[in-house]
Amino acid sequence: MYRFIALFSALLALAAANTTQVSQCQHNAGALPRNTHIQGCTRPPCALPQLRDAIINMEFVAPRRMTSMRTLATAYMRVGSATVPVPYDLGANSVTCNHLTNASCPVSSGQTLRYTLRMFIEAFFPVGTEVTVEFRIVDQSNSPVVCVRVPIRIVSP
Repeated sequence: MYRFIALFSALLALAAANTTQVSQCQHNAGALPRNTHIQGCTRPPCALPQLRDAIINMEFVAPRRMTSMRTLATAYMRVGSATVPVPYDLGANSVTCNHLTNASCPVSSGQTLRYTLRMFIEAFFPVGTEVTVEFRIVDQSNSPVVCVRVPIRIVSP
């Protein structure tokens, strides 16, 4: 019995170590994924090095049959008392189906999906920049699938 409790506790600790604390999106619709892990970050703000890939892993359940999906990223910057949305073009990385690690599109309703997004942190993001980013996945009809909100800070490489 004690071995079971110790093993269960170890598995919970391992799962927590591979989870980043994210929150529900405020500006975009979409459920939270089952799990989100931004490599190198468990507690935001996540420090993302300039000129490197930020690697974001998500696990979520397909809410319906989907033939294609896109990932969109929007940074929300504070400018005085206003919050300004700044869309970030993910280029080829926005094609979510190309970055599923355990499936391919089309996907079935209820199917568990694992997804890895690589987002290059460009040099034009100044070191010290702090923003909140919403990453969202939409389907072929632009209907929301999942959405996460996380504060980030750009750091030197």
